[in-house]
Amino acid sequence: MNQYETVFILTPVLSDVQMKEAVEKFKSILTAEGAEIVNEENWGLKKLAYPIQKKSTGFYQLIEIGRASCRERV
Repeated sequence: MNQYETVFILTPVLSDVQMKEAVEKFKSILTAEGAEIVNEENWGLKKLAYPIQKKSTGFYQLIEIGRASCRERV
């Protein structure tokens, strides 16, 4: 199985509920495409190295996924 990880940043203006909904939506897209969530970490609100869309902080989220190669899935 191939292992991948992604870190994405959510806007700091989201509420806790909205942030969790966004993460769940992203995870549902991944699992619908055949990925298996191996690990998930919420790194919380962190300062950005440089502003993005005039925001200097963001919610960091790490998701590690595994996906079977084409041969493994057959």
